[in-house]
Amino acid sequence: MGKLFKDKLGFGTAPLGNMFRNIPEEEVMATLDAAWEQGIRYFDTAPFYGAGLAETRLGKMLANHNRDDYVLSTKIGRIISDELEDPTTRDLGEKGGLFEFGNKNKMIVDYSADGTLRSIEQSLKRLNTDRLDIVYIHDIAQDFYGDEWLIHFETARKGAFKALTKLKEEGVIKGWGLGVNRVEPIEITLELGEAKPDISLLAGRYTLLDHEKALQRLMPNALKEGMEVVVGGPYSSGILAGGNHFEYQKASPEIIAKVEKIKSLATRYGISIKAAALQFSLANPAVAAAIPGASKPDRIVEDKVALNEKIPAEFWEEMRKEHLVAEDAPLA
Repeated sequence: MGKLFKDKLGFGTAPLGNMFRNIPEEEVMATLDAAWEQGIRYFDTAPFYGAGLAETRLGKMLANHNRDDYVLSTKIGRIISDELEDPTTRDLGEKGGLFEFGNKNKMIVDYSADGTLRSIEQSLKRLNTDRLDIVYIHDIAQDFYGDEWLIHFETARKGAFKALTKLKEEGVIKGWGLGVNRVEPIEITLELGEAKPDISLLAGRYTLLDHEKALQRLMPNALKEGMEVVVGGPYSSGILAGGNHFEYQKASPEIIAKVEKIKSLATRYGISIKAAALQFSLANPAVAAAIPGASKPDRIVEDKVALNEKIPAEFWEEMRKEHLVAEDAPLA
C-alpha cells in the first residue's frame, strides 16, 4: 500500500465539513487548491464530515484534475439521509457539536454489508468520481458509542469487513481498514485473523501528546501483520499547531502546560513545534502517511515547510530526557 502514496503528507478534509465554524466556500476552495499546488496528492474524507459537505466540496476541486493523479479515501458507517435534523441535537458521544455548522441531513449509523455499499455509492456521487482507492470503516469505537461500541464492531465484522474484502478482491478498491480515534478496534481486528485490513487510519493516537498506548501493541502488530497506518490529527486537533483544541475540545491546563514545554524546547533549538509534531508521527516505520487537516491556504504551506524542516538529533534527545516522548518511540 505504501507505494500508493507518492508523498508522506496527505490532506484530511474534516475541517472542510464546517468543523467548529461556518467556513465560506471560497476559503474552502482556496485551501484545497493550495493543497494541490503544494504537491499533495492524497486526500481523505468521510460522509460524517458535515453530513456530506466535505465530500461535496472535495469533489468540486478534484473534478478539475486527472483521476489517476491522486489517491482518494473515504469512509463508511453512516448513511446520509434526505431527511433533515437539527445538527446540535445529534448524539456523537464524546464528539458532541463537532459539525453543528455542517449540512442538516440526518446521519444513519449502518455498518452492514448493504449499508457499506450504499454509503460508497453515495460518496462516489458527492465526490464526483467513479472510484475510490481506500475505504475506512469509521468510528467503531468507544468515543462515539460508549459501551455499545462492540455491538457496532460486531455488525461491521459480519458486514462491512466482508463487503470491503470482496471489493478489494474484485479490484474495485485498492485497500481497506478502520478509521478510528482509539487503538482498541484496530488491535482487535488484527488479532481476529479472519479479516486482513491493508491500512488503517488512526486519528489523534499517535502524536507528540498521545502515543504511548499505540506503541504498546498496535504499531508492532501493524508491522508484523503488514498493515500500514495513516496518522490522522498529527497536531492533536490543533493544539500542536497554534490552536486551542485537544481531542476536539478546549485543551485542559495540563495539556497546555505540556505543549508549552515542547514549544519552549523547540524554540531553543530554532525549530517549529509543528515540524516536531509532524515528523514525530511520520518517524514510526508502520506509518505510511500523515493527514493534517486545514481550512486556510497558508496552513498547507506551513505543513510542507514543517515536513522538510531539519530537526537536530539533540532536540529529540532532550525530548526523551525530559520525558516528553516515550522511551521506545522511534524518532525522526
